[in-house]
Amino acid sequence: MPKKSHDDDVAFIKALAELLNENELTELQVKREYGEDDSLNVRVSRKVEPAPQYIAQAPMQQAPALGSAPVGAAPAAPVGEDPASHPGAVTSPMVGTVYTQAEPGAPSFVSVGDKVSEGDTLLIIEAMKTMNHIPAPRGGTVKRILVEDGGAVEYGAPLMIIE
Repeated sequence: MPKKSHDDDVAFIKALAELLNENELTELQVKREYGEDDSLNVRVSRKVEPAPQYIAQAPMQQAPALGSAPVGAAPAAPVGEDPASHPGAVTSPMVGTVYTQAEPGAPSFVSVGDKVSEGDTLLIIEAMKTMNHIPAPRGGTVKRILVEDGGAVEYGAPLMIIE
């Protein structure tokens, strides 16, 4: 069987990239069948800068000493720092609703200060009625949790910081 030119595939991929940008999509995946044993799988995605998310903090039990952070509070990020660019950032692999606990009233999977191992469940993202457990990509200590239980997340949005 003669080899075919892949110029058509390149043009097809460029057209998908244009479609992605024109419709403000973050990801597009297509499978093109050429024959019984010949196909092309293409996934085109782009990084989107997530909108800043603000997290309400629980009221403090007692006033902290001057110059110290409240007990259990995550260290404040320097002004202008993007959590997604932090080397320990865990980002969302999908669009969906975040759940920090297995069910209402259950303890959270992780809290600030917890030590986690690679593969431990950090949280759940519900997408299209499917509960997707998000595993820790590496071991370390949870330094910051950047999402609220029940909140919406976008693809690539930072979820938490693990150092």
